[in-house]
Amino acid sequence: MTYHYIIVGAGSAGCVLANRLSTDPATRVCLVEAGPPDRNPMIHMPFGLATLSHMRWLNWGYETAPEPGLMNRRLYWPRGRVLGGSSSINAMIYMRGHPQDYRDWAAAAGPDWDWPRVRQVFRDMEDNRSRHDDHHGQAGPLTVSDLVQSNPLSRAFVQAGAECGHPLNPDFNGENQTGFGLYQVTQKDGRRFSAARAFLDPVRDRPNLTVLTGAQVHRLRFTGRRATGVQLRDRLLPLAEGGEVILSGGAINSPQLLLLSGIGPGEHLQAMGLPVLHHAPEVGGNLADHLDITVQAALRDRSAIGIAPTFLPRALRASWAYLRRGQGEFTSNVAEAGGFVASDPSRDRPNLQFHFIPAYLHDHGRRLSLGYGLTLHVCDLLPKSRGRISLATPDPMAAPRIEANYLSHPDDLPVLMNGLKIARTITQAPALARHIARETLPGPQIASDAQLEADIRARAETIYHPVGTCRMGSDPASVTDPEGRVRGVEGLRVVDASLMSQIIAGNTNAPTMMIAETIARRLLGRA
Repeated sequence: MTYHYIIVGAGSAGCVLANRLSTDPATRVCLVEAGPPDRNPMIHMPFGLATLSHMRWLNWGYETAPEPGLMNRRLYWPRGRVLGGSSSINAMIYMRGHPQDYRDWAAAAGPDWDWPRVRQVFRDMEDNRSRHDDHHGQAGPLTVSDLVQSNPLSRAFVQAGAECGHPLNPDFNGENQTGFGLYQVTQKDGRRFSAARAFLDPVRDRPNLTVLTGAQVHRLRFTGRRATGVQLRDRLLPLAEGGEVILSGGAINSPQLLLLSGIGPGEHLQAMGLPVLHHAPEVGGNLADHLDITVQAALRDRSAIGIAPTFLPRALRASWAYLRRGQGEFTSNVAEAGGFVASDPSRDRPNLQFHFIPAYLHDHGRRLSLGYGLTLHVCDLLPKSRGRISLATPDPMAAPRIEANYLSHPDDLPVLMNGLKIARTITQAPALARHIARETLPGPQIASDAQLEADIRARAETIYHPVGTCRMGSDPASVTDPEGRVRGVEGLRVVDASLMSQIIAGNTNAPTMMIAETIARRLLGRA
């Protein structure tokens, strides 16, 4: 069988594309996913995300190269390797970003990416169960809701933000992004509502849609400069005449596949022993991510989610409530509350984001921490540092080389340090301070700017938002044009977070689905 569209990667973008492009029964669509089906119950129970970083069969489990700005540490980068991609292992936070983000995209890639247009796409896609106003939609396929239950510490965190002079914000996707509040989440009836559940499950029975799992693509096939199919380990998936391959593997896998297929910086490809089909220096470049640092504290009480014998009765009640009614503590997305602030008054939008967790969280949840505590994350939303994805080897089964180059731009460290100071101030506000026995990280002995800098370089981690490595733009140097078409070849697009010309001031999952919806409309002639 030949296909009119072969979509590589069944993540946040790929599931949207598979749904939209298969609406015409005469159009044959193949969705190819390297990982397994999304059957693991820990995917669907929101609190199960705390265990997913351990499950290498659902997670690419990447590591960066040694990061010079972070004491040459290798940082762990979990990415979804399962139907739904990272939307099946993330914290489910629904966040669009700031309108200025999209004005910047429009300046780089044209008016289709300006805020009024993308705002309407967001609204069309949304089925918001808790917000009924002009900022939200109620008829779309993606269910968004308030948390079924939030921890009292999360509500105390929001109040602490107000005590520090920050506004309360009941809707980060409403009139204004600034302030502190509880996050909305992509959940339905207390269960994760991933891109696979929202967009793939309703259409899996379409006879013109083929979904392949456990099928890692090794490279793309070309006749001349036109894509003709994708090569798996043991077979070729061919395109129909005039068809297209769409890479939706995300900011790491999509540039890796372009490089493996001979599209990228010529010198690098030659060094890997690969033929150069098209010299494209920016493939894999422009890598941006949100670097994150935490404040942690031990508690006086047991209000947090704890790892302790005394938590066992609560865990049993939570299990019963979740299994019976989709309620209780196990509906928590863990990162229940947050906030957006500007690091200084000159900023045109908030450039610091907080994620509050009513529990200890070390090493992405891979290392257990006994007792009752809290973790407050703060990240730099608009970093100037840029990195690169490249090949470590021409073996398609090997992980690519990830060089994030965190803190390589001199402006980034002061922003993150300011964020760490604000985070500490919030934990010291009365609403939270009454719960806290002592700060454990960075610890009260870390006080001077030099000590804070050393702490950031020793502990900072990703908050899981890599983007930009197949940058779209109107300029000829961009990897793709404003519709995701890869420059220099035919029949090939990229549609995922790697298209972002600049990183979003917020979580990147919802914007990635919006990108796929926008380009799908163009392909269907509905833009």
